[in-house]
Amino acid sequence: MDERLMVVVGYDRAQLLDIACVTSTLNEANWGAAPPYRVLLATPGGRPITCTDGMTLQGQEALERLKGPLDTLIVSGGLGYREAAADPRLVGHVRRLAKESRRIASVCTGSAVLAAAGLLDGKRAATHWMWAGEIAAQYPEVTFDPDPIYIREGDVATSAGVTTALDLTLSFIQDDHGPELARGVAQLVVTYLQRPGDQAQMSMFVAAAPQREYGLVRRITDHVARNLDGDLSTAALAGLAGVSERHLTRLFLRHLAHTPGRYVRKARTEAAAHLLATTAYPIASVARRCGFGTAETLRRAFADQYGTAPSRYRADHSARRAAGAEENGARPS
Repeated sequence: MDERLMVVVGYDRAQLLDIACVTSTLNEANWGAAPPYRVLLATPGGRPITCTDGMTLQGQEALERLKGPLDTLIVSGGLGYREAAADPRLVGHVRRLAKESRRIASVCTGSAVLAAAGLLDGKRAATHWMWAGEIAAQYPEVTFDPDPIYIREGDVATSAGVTTALDLTLSFIQDDHGPELARGVAQLVVTYLQRPGDQAQMSMFVAAAPQREYGLVRRITDHVARNLDGDLSTAALAGLAGVSERHLTRLFLRHLAHTPGRYVRKARTEAAAHLLATTAYPIASVARRCGFGTAETLRRAFADQYGTAPSRYRADHSARRAAGAEENGARPS
């Protein structure tokens, strides 16, 4: 194999970051990828496309003239997804090229194009949480999940909005070339390696309220993020905010849809998930660092939020990393 041909499908009003997070990350991988990636942006007619931010990208290949075999076909998302999914020629070429690709994927609302092509029927798929309901209503054959940052089912992968394309692309690099190269690329682009696919799109740490009480609520949520192993009882947080427990609870319910206690529990569980997936800390140590006190308390919180045990969650992520390394070792370069 001389190269891996990676084709990103773009169209008018595609999201620039949906495209760039894929293309830039793959190109960064070429310092160590063997075989290297060849990345092409395919557009209708090979024409320039105008992205949602008004910037213009020049197509490198006409979608209509492109032929396989391809390593990976990736459909970008963006506000133009409705027109793209309703364009029978574009959808037809995506369907045709999917048959000639080892792997197919979408970013954000690009999932609607894959769904229109019938490529997600009977599958569970990720898409941007804001448009998940609308897309799911249009394609009832697909089970759209608005929570994970990406979902992989066999040779089909779908990711949520914008920067989750980077997480998905890192997972491809790890599968293709092993965890060391993926880790090096993550360092180059200055990101975590790597957010688990089942991590929530709407992190508890960025879900603060953008209204007039923003300052107070944000101050409390920032305090929670910095002091997960401290006293985060509702009484302590209300005292820090200078309001009554009842008023703080009203603010949290209004703006975050959680009581303070529930918010703290979810924040601690999310932080624990990150440590379990990215470190070798013993589970009891993870529990203490994240404010649970005991491994049993962490286990109950994990079962409630993720439907699995902390040990199983860690084992699953370790198995994925090992599978990527094994595949890389078995594949000739």
